[in-house]
Amino acid sequence: MRVHHLNCGTMHTPGGRIVAHVLLVETADRLVLVDSGFGLADVREPGRRLGPFGRVLGAELDEAETAIRQVEALGFSASDVRDVVATHFDLDHIGGLSDFPHARVHVAAAEWQAAQHPTARERLRYRSPQWAHDPTVVTYTPDGEPWCGLPAARPLDGVDADLALVPVGGHTRGHVAVAVQTDAGRLLHAGDAYFHPSVLGRASAVSGEPRRTRRGLFFTGFEYLVAVDHGLMRAGHRTLAALPDDVTVFSAHDPNEFARLASAAPAR
Repeated sequence: MRVHHLNCGTMHTPGGRIVAHVLLVETADRLVLVDSGFGLADVREPGRRLGPFGRVLGAELDEAETAIRQVEALGFSASDVRDVVATHFDLDHIGGLSDFPHARVHVAAAEWQAAQHPTARERLRYRSPQWAHDPTVVTYTPDGEPWCGLPAARPLDGVDADLALVPVGGHTRGHVAVAVQTDAGRLLHAGDAYFHPSVLGRASAVSGEPRRTRRGLFFTGFEYLVAVDHGLMRAGHRTLAALPDDVTVFSAHDPNEFARLASAAPAR
C-alpha cells in the first residue's frame, strides 16, 4: 500500500500559512482519499460554495492544488478514486468530493447529521453545495476495537485495506481521525483534532517547531474558538499525546508536518 501526501488547499490566515493535508492511498484495487481539500467548483465558484468563511481562511484556491488535478498528475483518473474518508465536513475538508462523484463518502454518523441539520453556529462551516451531487454516504457509529490506546476504531466498509475511522471528538460533533497501517509504519491523520502540536504537550515529531511560538498561540486560540466541545477537544489532545512513538500523528493544517512527510519517500 502506497501513501501520497497532498496539499489540497493553501490558506493564509492571520496566524500564518496553513495547508489542507490530504492522503491519497493506493490499495490493491482502488484509490482512497482521506479528506479532499478544496475542489474545482470551489475554485470556480467560491462565493456560492464557500461563503464568507472562505475569505476568512484566506484560501488561495489554485486549481493545480485540487485533489483531482494531483491525482491526474500521478497518472490516475477520477474513477480510480472509489472512496473518500472525511475526518469531518468542514468546507476546507470536503470541497473535492464533487470531483469524484462516484466515490463513496465515509463519515461519522454524528457528523453527517450535523452537516444535514446544522445549528445556527454550525451553518458557516457546513456548505451543502459541496455535496449537492448526492454522493453515496456511508456512516459509522463511534464504536469498534481499541487502536493504540484510542478507545475504538472502525475499518472502512467494503475496503480491503488497513484504514479505520477513530473517534476524536470536540472540533465538530462527529470529528474522527483516520488510521492507516502501512508496511513502513502506522499513520494517524488527526484532521482538526489539533491545529498546533504544542497542545499535545510537545513539539510534533514531524513538525520540528518549538512548543511555544506566536503561531502556536494563535492557532490554539482559533482551535478553542471553532470547537463545539472544549472538554472533548482537550480529551482528544491527551489521547493523541499518549500514542506510542511508532505512530506518526499529524494534523490537517500544519505546514511543517506536511512538508516533512511529503518530502519523504511514499510509504508502502
